[in-house]
Amino acid sequence: MTDPQPDGEFVTVPKDEIDGDFELDEARLRAIRDALETRDRTTLDDQLGVLHGADIADLLEQISVAERFALIELWSGSIDGEILSELDEAVREEILEALPAEDVAEAVRELDTDDVVDLIENLEDEDQADAIMEALDDVDRVAVAQALTFPEHSAGRLMQREVVMAPSYWTVGQAIDFMRASDDLPQQFYHVILVDPRTRPVGHVTLGRILSHPRETPLADLLEESFRTFEATDGEDEVAYAFNQYHLISAPVVDADDRLLGVITIDDAIRILDEEAEEDILRLAGVDSEESLSNRTMDVVRRRFPWLAVNLVTAIFASLVIAQFEEVIAQVVALAVLMPIVASMGGNAGTQSLTVAVRALATRDLTGANVWRVIRREVVGGAINGFAFALIMGIVGIIWFGDPMLGVVIAVAMVINLAVAGLAGVGVPVLLQKVGVDPALASGAFVTTVTDVVGFFAFLGLAAAWLL
Repeated sequence: MTDPQPDGEFVTVPKDEIDGDFELDEARLRAIRDALETRDRTTLDDQLGVLHGADIADLLEQISVAERFALIELWSGSIDGEILSELDEAVREEILEALPAEDVAEAVRELDTDDVVDLIENLEDEDQADAIMEALDDVDRVAVAQALTFPEHSAGRLMQREVVMAPSYWTVGQAIDFMRASDDLPQQFYHVILVDPRTRPVGHVTLGRILSHPRETPLADLLEESFRTFEATDGEDEVAYAFNQYHLISAPVVDADDRLLGVITIDDAIRILDEEAEEDILRLAGVDSEESLSNRTMDVVRRRFPWLAVNLVTAIFASLVIAQFEEVIAQVVALAVLMPIVASMGGNAGTQSLTVAVRALATRDLTGANVWRVIRREVVGGAINGFAFALIMGIVGIIWFGDPMLGVVIAVAMVINLAVAGLAGVGVPVLLQKVGVDPALASGAFVTTVTDVVGFFAFLGLAAAWLL
C-alpha cells in the first residue's frame, strides 16, 4: 500500500504494519495479566499501546479488581474519556474511585457533552458526579447541567451541545471559511445546520455536498430531504426508531419554541438500538436489564430473585392443575413419563413466537394493522408443527408403552398445546403493551404458565376421558 507524503510523493507501507494484530485476543490478554502479575511495566505499555480504547475497556471488565488497580498504577498511559465512556457502569465507578482527581478531570474534558451526561446519570455516587461536574469547563458544565434537567431516556439527555450552525442565507464559501477559521469545532460532525434569526433550524447540509459545490452556491440549495428535528422531551426510543427507519445521520434537537439546543448523531442512535435489543434479550430471560458480568454476586442474587419468585408462583399454579388428576396419573403411570414432553414442547414453541413478537413490537413492525394476521399465522404454524410432532410422539407412545390410545392422547394434546403456544406467544405481549406493561419484561412468565397449564390440562384431561 502507498502512503501520500506532504510533498506529493508516495511511499510503500509494509502490509504487516497495516494488518497488525491490534485486537484484544486471548494471547494478548494472557500477556497483559502476566505483566500485571510480574509488574512488568514495559510489556504492559507495549501490549496496551496498540489497543483501541474500547478494547482497553473490555480488558478492564474482564480482569479482577486487584488487576485493575495494578494496571492503573503501572501503565504509563492514562484512562482517558473514550475508555471511561465504554466501560460497564459498575467497573466505571471502581475506576473513577481509583483514579487521581486530575486524571478524571482530564478524561472528562475530552468527552462530548452527551458522553459526560451519560457518564454522570449512571453514577450512584453523588460525590463522583459532583467531582466530574467540577472538572468541566464553565460552558460544558452549564450544558451538562441543562441536559440533566430533561427527563431520563429523552432526546435532551442524548444530544450533544457541540453543533455547527450557519445562517440560512450563507453560501458554500462562507461556510467553508467559517469552519476553517473556527478553533472549537466538534471532533466529529456530519451536517451544517441552517438556522433562521431566532436560531430555529430550517434544514441541514452534509459536509460532502458543501465540499463538492462551488463557493458561490447558496447552502439553501443543498438542503437534505431527510431533515427532521426532535423535541428535547421526545423519548430516546422514538429517536432511535427514526434514525433506523429514515436512515438519518444526525438530527437537531429543539426546545418547546423550536429553537436549536443540540444535535443527536448516528453513533448515539446505534447505541440506543443496541441497548434496547440487549435489554429485550435479558428481560425475556427474566434478567434485570442492568445486569452484566461485572456485577458482584449479591447484586446478581438481588436482581434475579424477583423473577425467580414469579416463576415459582406460576410453577405452583401449573402443579395445581396436575393435582386435579392425581387418580388418573396413579392409574396410568405412563402419563407421568410423557407429561413433561407436552409441556416442554409447548413452552419452547411459545418462546419462539414470543421472541419474534417482542422484537417486532420494539421495531414497530407488529401493529394493530397486522396483529390478527400474525396471530393467525402463529396459531396455524403451531398447529402444523403440532401435527408433525404428534405423529412422531404418537408412534413413540405406542411403541414405548404398547397402548395405541395413549399415543392418540399425547398426539392430540401436542397439537392443542402448540397451537395455543402460537396464540399466547403473540397475544400475551400485545395485550401487555396495550395496558402499558413492558412485554419483554413480563411476557415470558405468562406464556410459560399458559403453555404449562394448557398442556397439562389437555393431556391429563384427554387421558381421563379416553384411557379410563
